[in-house]
Amino acid sequence: MSYAEVGGLRIWYEEHGAGKPLVLLHGEYGSTETFAPVRPALATRRRLIAVDLQGHGRTADVDRPLRYESMADDVAGLLRHLGLPRADVLGYSLGGGVALRTAIQHPDLVRRLVLVSTPFRRRGWYPETLAAMSAHDERVAQRMRGTPLHERYARVAPRPQDWQALWARGGELLRREYDWSAEVAALPMPVLLVFADADEIPVSHAAEFFGLLGGGRRDAGGDGTGRPASRLAVLPGLTHYDVLTSPALPAAVLPFLTHPARAPG
Repeated sequence: MSYAEVGGLRIWYEEHGAGKPLVLLHGEYGSTETFAPVRPALATRRRLIAVDLQGHGRTADVDRPLRYESMADDVAGLLRHLGLPRADVLGYSLGGGVALRTAIQHPDLVRRLVLVSTPFRRRGWYPETLAAMSAHDERVAQRMRGTPLHERYARVAPRPQDWQALWARGGELLRREYDWSAEVAALPMPVLLVFADADEIPVSHAAEFFGLLGGGRRDAGGDGTGRPASRLAVLPGLTHYDVLTSPALPAAVLPFLTHPARAPG
């Protein structure tokens, strides 16, 4: 557990387990602790590198806006700092957006990509979710004081007083439009998409995402030769809020990371 100086950001990361490296990127207002429920299962097979993104957890904010693109560069810088030529990357929600941008901007560094509850365009979220995210500001942050999310932040953040500023910056990020469909279709590595069946993202968007990766276009055939390099998992009985607590997540992730797969074609 340590800090790394990466492009002007003092970024916190911690390591667990052994094996090939797997980077874990948390969701909005979260931290490395987000993955505590599934970390033991993942660590049995992988060297986990859990990261606190800009302004989150133990990583203090810096004088720049929150952007998926710049946080992706942070992740790439950390991998280079650690001397890792390639790693698997798993991101959840906001961290999924960062993971996706890391794969787009630094494809040479990402061996396989796992995106949990992550859309490829902003309007992939349900309209009511978009409305709630658009309202994130300092007033909402004030109302969130005393919640488990705030208590965890206050316990580990270098500057707990930045809580409201984080929500203001987070809201500004979440209101920005994006559509990465063309870049997703060009990804060179296998991708696993994981969604809850009652997620904040409709299953129809998950299917469209899978289609961009070459999935859902034809029968794989009896010998499976028509199977795409990428995979889609819709986990039953779960939501956006508890998908990271379920043993179904590592059960889907670990076979994808270890099973031989041809490059997308």
